[in-house]
Amino acid sequence: MGTDKQLQQQIAALDAELAQRVREAAEKELQLERYAADLRETFKQERARAQELRRSYMLTVRALASAVEARDAYTGRHAERVAAYGLRLAEAYGLRLGDEPEIEFGFLLHDAGKVAVPDAILFKPGPLTSAERLIMQQHPVTGWEIVRDIEFLGAARDVIRHHHERWDGGGYPDALAGEEIPISARIFAVADTLDALTTDRPYRQASTLARARVIIRQGAGTHFDPAVIEAFERLPDEAIERIRQEIG
Repeated sequence: MGTDKQLQQQIAALDAELAQRVREAAEKELQLERYAADLRETFKQERARAQELRRSYMLTVRALASAVEARDAYTGRHAERVAAYGLRLAEAYGLRLGDEPEIEFGFLLHDAGKVAVPDAILFKPGPLTSAERLIMQQHPVTGWEIVRDIEFLGAARDVIRHHHERWDGGGYPDALAGEEIPISARIFAVADTLDALTTDRPYRQASTLARARVIIRQGAGTHFDPAVIEAFERLPDEAIERIRQEIG
C-alpha cells in the first residue's frame, strides 16, 4: 500500500510538472507570436518609410533631370527614354538592378554637367572647334562634381562620370578601357547611342531602328562592350518601340 501511494504521488508530481511545462511552453509560444507580430509590423513600417524615401529621391532626381533637359527643346524627354532603354538593357544583360537601384538615378542624371556648358557651344548647329570640344567633354566631370557628395545617389555617380568612356579606351574623361569602365556606364553608352540615333537633331533626321541597330553593332569591341551588344541584340524591336511610344 505504501509503495502504491508513493507511486501515485510521483505520478501526480510528474503530471503537475508536465502541466507546468506545457503552460510555460504555451506562454513562450505566445510571446514568440507577439514578437513575430511586432517584427512584421516594424518591417511593414520600415518598408513603407523606405518606399516613401525612394519615391522622394526619384521625384528629386526627375526634377533635376527635367531642369537639365529644359535647356534643350530638341532632346525632348531624352533622359526618360534613355533611362528606360538602359533599365531594359540591364535586365537583358542580367544585371541585378535590385542590388543597385541608384543606377536608374544615374541614367536620368547623366547629363547633369551640361548645366555648365555655355549655350553657344551646347546649341551650336555646326561642328565644334577643338577648344569647344574640350569644354563639352568636361561635362561628365562637372556632373560628377555636382553629385559626388549626395550620398543617396551611390552608383549613379559612376554613370554620370563614365558614360562617354569607350571599350577601346578612346573615350573621356578618364580614358578607361574594357572592364575598367563600370558596367552601368557600359550599358548606358549603348542606350544613349540608341536614343541619339533614333531621335531628330538639328543637323540630321532620326535613323530607323534597323539602321540604328546596324551602327551600334558595328561599334562592338571598339565603342561598346561586346557582351552588352549581345544583350542588346536580344532586345526585341517591340520592346524598344513600346518605350518610344509610351514616353514620346
